[in-house]
Amino acid sequence: MSLFDAEVNKWMRRLAELPETIFVGQSVAYDGAAIHASLDGVPMEKRLEMPVAEEFQMGYCTGLSLVGKLPVCIYPRMDFMLLCMNQLVNHLDKLMLYGWKPKVIIRTTVGKKKPLDAGPQHTQNYTEAFHKMLHTIQVREVRVPQEVAFAYQFAISAERSTIIVENEWKP
Repeated sequence: MSLFDAEVNKWMRRLAELPETIFVGQSVAYDGAAIHASLDGVPMEKRLEMPVAEEFQMGYCTGLSLVGKLPVCIYPRMDFMLLCMNQLVNHLDKLMLYGWKPKVIIRTTVGKKKPLDAGPQHTQNYTEAFHKMLHTIQVREVRVPQEVAFAYQFAISAERSTIIVENEWKP
């Protein structure tokens, strides 16, 4: 496990200590993507496995946040977040403009190209596009372990939703 992966896992375990936290997504309860290992140590009762239904998942997490939960909404690849853009851009992002206070921590990764290239459908980075589209949701790209800690500390303390894009830098 790299230092980056260890730092992400540390923050997943810290988030799990918060009573209102629930981890929602694909490969959350069942292995199937590399992101699954980052949840080692997170109790299974804090995890909710989702089918491949990205838009539903984002809407579900928005609803959870409105009833006092802190969903950590996990998308194993940023590429597939394109399928939840209606819920993300038109709903979660705009609710604060109407006086609601949803808070969802959205976690995703940019697929690696080395040592094995996962292909163009799994390795795109849309961080800049998200910055341009979102008005109330903070977007943070993390590339080194220190940025992981800063981003998750921010996400926990913020009074708004945060997207954390894990894109580990390797020289």
